Amino acid sequence: MATLLQAIKPTSDSSIISNDNTCPRSKAPFDAGIHSSSVWTEHLECYSQSDDEPEPVDEPQDQQHIEETVKAARALYDFEGEAEFRELTVEAGDELNILKEEAGDGWSLVRASSGEIGLLPQTYYTYTASFLSAPLAVHGRKEPSTSTITPQASLQEQLKPLSIQDTGEWTNPLPSFRQSLLRGKSLNRFSGFVTSGAEEWVLGGYVDPIASSSTSSHQRISTEDSINDDNRLSRLGLGEADRHYVDAGPSWQSKVPKFRVLVHSPSKRTSGLSGAYTVYSITSLFSSTTDESYDPYIPPISPTRITVQRRFSHFIVLHTSLTRRLPGIALPPLPEKQYAGRFSADFVEARRGELERYIGCIVRHPVARYAEVVTSFLGCESDVEWKRLMPQLLSMPAAGPSFFAHVFHPAFNVNVDDATEVIDRFSRHTLAVGKGTQNLRNIFGRIREVRLEMSKAERLLSYSLLSLITSTPLSSAPEDVEDIPPQRNGLLNEEGAWCWREDCQDCLKLTKAMQKTSDSLRIVADLYDDHARRTQLATHEALKSVAHPYQSYEGIIETHQSTVSRYKDALKSEKSNDEMTARCETVLNTTMAEMDTYHDQKVENFSTITREHLDGEINFYEQVLHKLKEARCTFDSPRFDELSRSPRQPSRYERDLKAPKLHPPPLPQPCPHVYDSTPMRPVNTAIHEGIGALLVKSQLSRGGSLLGRIWAE
Repeated sequence: MATLLQAIKPTSDSSIISNDNTCPRSKAPFDAGIHSSSVWTEHLECYSQSDDEPEPVDEPQDQQHIEETVKAARALYDFEGEAEFRELTVEAGDELNILKEEAGDGWSLVRASSGEIGLLPQTYYTYTASFLSAPLAVHGRKEPSTSTITPQASLQEQLKPLSIQDTGEWTNPLPSFRQSLLRGKSLNRFSGFVTSGAEEWVLGGYVDPIASSSTSSHQRISTEDSINDDNRLSRLGLGEADRHYVDAGPSWQSKVPKFRVLVHSPSKRTSGLSGAYTVYSITSLFSSTTDESYDPYIPPISPTRITVQRRFSHFIVLHTSLTRRLPGIALPPLPEKQYAGRFSADFVEARRGELERYIGCIVRHPVARYAEVVTSFLGCESDVEWKRLMPQLLSMPAAGPSFFAHVFHPAFNVNVDDATEVIDRFSRHTLAVGKGTQNLRNIFGRIREVRLEMSKAERLLSYSLLSLITSTPLSSAPEDVEDIPPQRNGLLNEEGAWCWREDCQDCLKLTKAMQKTSDSLRIVADLYDDHARRTQLATHEALKSVAHPYQSYEGIIETHQSTVSRYKDALKSEKSNDEMTARCETVLNTTMAEMDTYHDQKVENFSTITREHLDGEINFYEQVLHKLKEARCTFDSPRFDELSRSPRQPSRYERDLKAPKLHPPPLPQPCPHVYDSTPMRPVNTAIHEGIGALLVKSQLSRGGSLLGRIWAE
C-alpha cells in the first residue's frame, strides 16, 4: 500500500533552542497585505499609523519591544514603490537607514534621507558599514520532535548547531563562520527557497499551534485515509482547502472540477471617496460533467452561472492573499496598475483581456482554484459581504512552512538523481520557450503592421478605381476643369455612366459593376484594418502571457535546486536525518508537481492561442472572399443585365476622393508585461550617468544636461 508523508507535529514538550545571541521572536507575524502591516506598530513606537488605518487588536500587553541598531546603507537600484503597499521609492545611490532588516517576505523597513519611511526589498540596497561589525540577531526556533523515527536525543545533542548545508547558491570557504552567522540558512534571503518558507520547513519543520498537543512526527499515513476522493470532497470547506495532495508523477491531485471564468462588461463608476474606477463583471461557468476530458475553453451547453462585480483593487486583494497563502506554487503576475489613460476604450478592453487571462490561469491551477480566497472572490455576490471579507482575507497570516506541512504525497515518490536532471532540463526549456516566444511576439507585431499596409493598399486601389470611373482625381482637380461638371466635359453622360455617349447601356452596366468592385475593395481594406486592430491584437496580447515562463517559475526553480542540495548534504552527513530528508522530499514533490502543472498549462495555452489565431485568420479570409465573390457575381448574368434599369447613384466613398483617408492611426500595441520592463541598472552606472548629465559632455548619458531634462519634463 502506498503511504504518505505527514507534516511534522512535535509534541508539547519540544525544547526550544536558546543561547546568548538569541532574542525572543515576536508573536505577531509580519503582514504584507494592502491595508495593514504589523511591522509599523511592532517595531516603531515613535511612528504612529495614519488616521485611516485600524489599530491592531488582540496584541499581548506584555510584549517586549525589540530595539534594533539603525544601519547605514545605499540603494543599489532604482525602485518605484506603491504607496498603497507602503513601499518606498528610491533611486540608485540614495543613502538609506535600515530600521528593520527582516520585515518579512524579503522586505526591510527603511528610512530615506528625506525622512520618509517605507518598505524596500532586501536585494535593492547594500550596507556601507563593515559586514563583520553588523550586529547579529539570531532568533530561536522550536526543535521538532523525533520520537517516532529515532530515539529522543539528549539535551546536549539538541543544543548542537545545525550541520553546514550547501544550498548550491554560494561556495562556502569558511564553514564555521557561515554556520555561526546564519545557522545553516541560505545567504540569498530574497530567493524563492527562503521567501516561500521552504528553507524554514526543511531545517526545522513546522509546529502547528492548533495540533501541537497531538503526538505525531513526520510519520507515514495510509493512502486510503488521506487521498480517497470521497473522503476529501466530503471534507472540503472544513479546513480541507489547506490540504494539498500529490499523486505519482509527481502531479497535483485536483479536488474540484474545472470551470471557466469570463471577464466582461466593463463599466465606469464614480465614488465620492475613491473617485472614478472601472468595474468588471466576472462570470463563472460550471459544467455538470466531471469528466477529465472537459475543456474549460468550450462553454458548457447549459452551465451554472455565478456573476460578481469586481474592480482592479479587488484583484490586488486576490493576488496578495494567494501569494501569502500558497507560497509553494507559481502564480501568474498581476497586470500592473495604470494611472494615465485608464478609462480609454482601448485600455479598458486590453485590461479586461489581461484580467480574464489572469483569473483563467488561476482557476486552471489544480491547487489555486479551490483556495478560500478564490471561492470568495468568484462566489460572493453581495458587495457588502465581499467588503467585509476583504480585510479578513488580507489579515490571514502568511502560510510559510505550514504550506509544505500540509502537502501529502506517496513515500519515495521522487528520486534525487531524477530531480537533479529534471530541473536542468526544465530550466533550459523554459528559457528557450521564453526566448522563442519573445521572437514570435516581435514577428507578430510586424505582421500586424503589414496587414495595416495591406489595408492602405486596398483602400488606395479602391480610390483609384472609383476615380477612374467617375473622372474625379484623387486630389484637387486642375484649375481649368475644376468648375466644369464631368457630364458637360464629356467624361460622364447624363445617367452617370462612364461614357461620352448618351443612353449607352453597356457603359452604364460596366460603370455600376466597377463601382460595386470599388466599394467591395474598400470594405476589404476595412477588414484588413479591423483584423490587425482587434483580432490580431488579441492574439498578440495572448502571446504576452506565455512569454516569460522562466521568470514565472524562477522561485520554483530556486526552491528545487536548493532543496536538492540540502537533500544530498543530509544523505552525506555522518548522522542521518530522516526527518530532514523526508521534508526535502515533500518540497521536491511540490516543485515537480508545479513543473507538471506548467507542462499541462503550456499545452493548453499554446493550443488555444494557435487555434484562436487560425480561427481568426479563417474568418477574416472568409469575409474577404465573400466580398470579392459578391463583386465578381455582379459581372455575371442576369445581375449584370439588370444594372441598366436605373441610372448610377454616386458611391458613398466619392466624397473621400478629394481628401483620401490613406493615413490610418497607429496600431494599438499590447500593454507591456510585468517582466517586459527594462533591466535594473547597477549603482555605479547610475552614478556615472548622473555625473555625465551634470557635465553635459559625457557620452554615457543619452539626454542633455540635467537642467535640460528637468525643463523637458
